[in-house]
Amino acid sequence: MEGGGASTVASTPLVEIDDLHVSFVQHDGLVQAVRGVTFHVDAGESLGIVGESGSGKSVSCMAVLRLLQSPPARIEARTLQIGGVPVMRADKAQLSDIRGRLAAMVFQDPMTAFDPVFTIGQQIVETIRAHRSASKAAARQEAQDLLARVEIRNPDAVLNSYPHQLSGGMLQRAMIAMALSCRPAVLFADEPTTALDVTVQAQILQLIKELQGDLRMGLVMITHDLGVIAETVDRVIVMYGGKVMEQARVEDIFDDPRHPYTIALMESMPGQEGGRRRLREIPGGSPNPVSPPAGCPFHPRCPQADAQCASEEPAFAEIGPGRHAACWRVH
Repeated sequence: MEGGGASTVASTPLVEIDDLHVSFVQHDGLVQAVRGVTFHVDAGESLGIVGESGSGKSVSCMAVLRLLQSPPARIEARTLQIGGVPVMRADKAQLSDIRGRLAAMVFQDPMTAFDPVFTIGQQIVETIRAHRSASKAAARQEAQDLLARVEIRNPDAVLNSYPHQLSGGMLQRAMIAMALSCRPAVLFADEPTTALDVTVQAQILQLIKELQGDLRMGLVMITHDLGVIAETVDRVIVMYGGKVMEQARVEDIFDDPRHPYTIALMESMPGQEGGRRRLREIPGGSPNPVSPPAGCPFHPRCPQADAQCASEEPAFAEIGPGRHAACWRVH
């Protein structure tokens, strides 16, 4: 329906997710974090996933990498695969291969992703040797080369440093280097610039974009920041309440947003027009994932909603070349 990709066979998506549902068992009920998400990614393509906190962006991507502990997580999908490998049926060895050779993830908080009791070098070297046949010396040299590639000027010193000894920007670069150490086919970047200042953020985004192009690597950029999306991706899916609301090429999303939620996100973003303009907030709050509303999940906050929106869930349907949306009023 949306997205697309290739691995060894040109017609096979690199990442393919069809009708993904993720829920968590908690004391107050079943949290429905992801409800019927479908997308795919081509080799060399960059896909952005945007939406408010709690929309299901990160959970969807962690599910495809089987990074959610079960229980409490429950994962169901018609298709969930990377590089043609069905993730749900993968055993421990296959999962290790998927998470190294096929896919890697850059997390939004590198300080918690690195082990504080080992040096950066020890952790990158271990990652290389766990997934590829390499001597300790060769792996360390490659780790140093990777740090240099992500524009760390003193890679040897960083290899011997512990995570707490590095700044946020340096740690984020080191995490990107570790993610690339096994030459993955696709990189998932989850809010990779959240805690960084504007200058470092721009450098990290440019670095990811350059590496993605050089390595012909698939990229999935997860963020709530439309500015990041505008700079880094080819295609966008907009998520809300655990569902995909709209999907289109990035230029179409910015030039002609169609779903009321996408429009609301655009209107709440500063700097989209010249001159002075009052920013518009989206009234209300995100839906309760324990008891999501009937009909369209956005209808309680939507200015165009009517009785049909409140009672009937719209299908995620094609609204133009390469464009899909789930809305009764999209036309």
